[in-house]
Amino acid sequence: MYTIISGTNRPNSKTLKVAKVYQGILLQKGIEANLLSLEGLNVLERNPAYEKIEAEVIIPTSRFIFVSPEYNGSIPGVLKALFDISLIEKCWWDKHALLTGVSTGRAGNLRGMEHLTGILHYLKMKVHHNKLPISVVNTLLGTDGTIRDARTLDAIHAQLDEFRKI
Repeated sequence: MYTIISGTNRPNSKTLKVAKVYQGILLQKGIEANLLSLEGLNVLERNPAYEKIEAEVIIPTSRFIFVSPEYNGSIPGVLKALFDISLIEKCWWDKHALLTGVSTGRAGNLRGMEHLTGILHYLKMKVHHNKLPISVVNTLLGTDGTIRDARTLDAIHAQLDEFRKI
């Protein structure tokens, strides 16, 4: 099972729009993927709402796609908190991860993806080598939430095709 995690809790984020693009492309390839948005999710403590998501989505997932925005050269605290409250062995160990960084700047959250890679390795996850930095996301997204740039779409397709094969 695939799950795409939109790694921010900001309302109406570009990160969530990019995550939905990934979900649509996977569907075109015949793969249904869950989409887990952290918007409105309390990850400061284990609670029934989180435990339900953990049991129904996170634990059964074998392949995660993390779409993470750049927050001060790293990842959002809400994404780190998600890892911190989880049942680590059941949720993350020996599972696969694909990383995409999103930023309005020119680096596409490269530093954040490296930080996230370190966290995921600590959680015993297998991180795919092809990490995609999506820079100037504010200019790549159309008003309808689609990505208009052909090179970016080609890069996403190539990244997903590689990830499917492992």
